[in-house]
Amino acid sequence: MPAPDGAPLVPRPERLDPAHHDYERILAAHAAAVAAGEALYRDPTTGLMVFTSATLLERGWCCERGCRHCPFPNGQPRPH
Repeated sequence: MPAPDGAPLVPRPERLDPAHHDYERILAAHAAAVAAGEALYRDPTTGLMVFTSATLLERGWCCERGCRHCPFPNGQPRPH
């Protein structure tokens, strides 16, 4: 399911295992941040800040660091 701007709300399984014990809480935190127009949300398990897919899509390129919500399925390297 994509966000209104086209960014995916559900990360690919290699980025966040659907069997993760806090999977639903993580998706809910991400969806709430996207809906509020926030660039980041706090991971409910680790407390770390995580970029939303909308923020990464707006940036327009993949940093190739394995971001949880990277909207670029095949990577789109940083422009030179």
